[in-house]
Amino acid sequence: MDASHFTFYTVYCMPILTSARNPLIKEVRRAILKGSTTADGLCIAESFHLLEEALRSDCRVKAIFASESVRTAVETHVRGLRETSVFVLPDALFDSISATESSQGVMALVRPPQWTLEQLFRGQALVVVLDGVQDPGNAGALIRAAEAFGATGVASVKGTVSSYNPKTIRASAGSIFRVPLVSGIDERLLLTAIEQRKMDMYALMPKGVLELGECDLTRKCALIVGSEGHGVNERLRAKAMDVRIPTVGVESLNAAMAGGIALYQARKQRMSAS
Repeated sequence: MDASHFTFYTVYCMPILTSARNPLIKEVRRAILKGSTTADGLCIAESFHLLEEALRSDCRVKAIFASESVRTAVETHVRGLRETSVFVLPDALFDSISATESSQGVMALVRPPQWTLEQLFRGQALVVVLDGVQDPGNAGALIRAAEAFGATGVASVKGTVSSYNPKTIRASAGSIFRVPLVSGIDERLLLTAIEQRKMDMYALMPKGVLELGECDLTRKCALIVGSEGHGVNERLRAKAMDVRIPTVGVESLNAAMAGGIALYQARKQRMSAS
C-alpha cells in the first residue's frame, strides 16, 4: 500500500490505524528492521526535529504517523500541508514499530533528495568517502560533519551501512536532507571520477605516513574514512596518501571523530586561504 493513495487536505480528517497487519504499517516495520528505505524509496525520519528538518529542506513528506498521545502537537506541525497523508496510531502500536527507545510519537516518511555524482564534485570539491563504515551512528555523524564543515558531498561505497538506515538519519540530525549524497557507489566508479578530476585522496589511518596538519586541504580532495574494524580497503588506499591524526594515550579514534577532525582542518585551511 502506497501512502500516496491517501491525501487529506485538512488535519481534522486524520484516519486512525489500529491493526499491525495494515500493509503500510507492515512496510514501515520491514524498512526499519532492514535499516533501509521502504519499497517506494521513502526514508523514515522519527522525531519532531527530523520532521521539521525534512520540511525546511523542501523534501517531500509523503506520510506521517502520529501516536494518539501527541496527535494535537502533530496537527500543529502539519497544518497547511497539502500532499501529506497523516495517520494516527494507538500509542502501543506506534511503540511497536518505533526505532527509538524514547519515542516522541511522530514518524515521517520522506522522499530523500536524489543527487548525481557530478553534484558531489562541484567547485573546489571536498568529498567525504565512507568506505565500509558499519555503525549507522558514525555514518550519520559524518554526514552531519560534512555539512557543518562545508564538504561538497558524501560518497558512500558499497558495503557501507545504508545512508537511509533510520539510525543514520537520526544521527545526521537532518543534514542527510541537504548534503549531496551518492549511496552504494562502486569504488571503481568512484575512483575513476576522482582521478578524472585530478583530486588529492587522503585515507585516514592510525599509522599514516603523513600528519593531517601537513596536508594541503585547500586543494580539491577526497577524505576517505574506513570501517571501524578494518580501516580503508586496499584498492582505495593504493590510490591515496595515508594520513594520521596525532593522538596521545590512544592508538586511534572512531570513524566519526576522525572524519570530523579532518573536515574541521579542511575548513580551517580553506577559510585562512580565502
